[in-house]
Amino acid sequence: MRRLNMPVSDEANELLTSDPFALLIGMVLDQQVPLEKAFSSPLELKRRMGGELTVRSVSEYNPESFATLFATPPALHRFPKANAERVQKVAQIIMDDYDGDAAGVWTSASTGEQLLQQVTALPGFGKQKAQIFVALLAKQMEVRPVGWRQASAPFGEPQSALSVADIEDKDSLERVRTYKQEKKAAAKAHAAHPTD
Repeated sequence: MRRLNMPVSDEANELLTSDPFALLIGMVLDQQVPLEKAFSSPLELKRRMGGELTVRSVSEYNPESFATLFATPPALHRFPKANAERVQKVAQIIMDDYDGDAAGVWTSASTGEQLLQQVTALPGFGKQKAQIFVALLAKQMEVRPVGWRQASAPFGEPQSALSVADIEDKDSLERVRTYKQEKKAAAKAHAAHPTD
């Protein structure tokens, strides 16, 4: 397994690579904020928690105090309260269903379809985000249960530049950004002229 290479600090990438729960938190936060913000926030959250970012510590944290950790400037997300709640719910599911082992979400899956279902069951993961996460696990973390590519389609395609799953360096980051900008522009154009 190679180290993740998101557009965040080396320390943040190290945490995302070595701590499955931190990686899940980054994915939960990866919506409506730049990906740099989403994937650097787990490290900042760990600092705000006094260096202890564990599934148990998050699940047992007082919800109001946890929301305050998220909202303290600079806030960890545009919507700190909702995302603090989401992250705590993810921690609770991991405690209840995976004995507190965040990696259990993927190590317990024997097929790509099962993995997709287990990820989709987590708060903050719609089907598309779950597919992207399955692709990221396969492409960058070497988690490849049978059928993972079909379960993550189209994000699991080799040499694609569709999502965070494809970011390995500055070039691939630019390709992903270009794709997303083109997709957004096409959606805007379609919304303006739906009958075209």
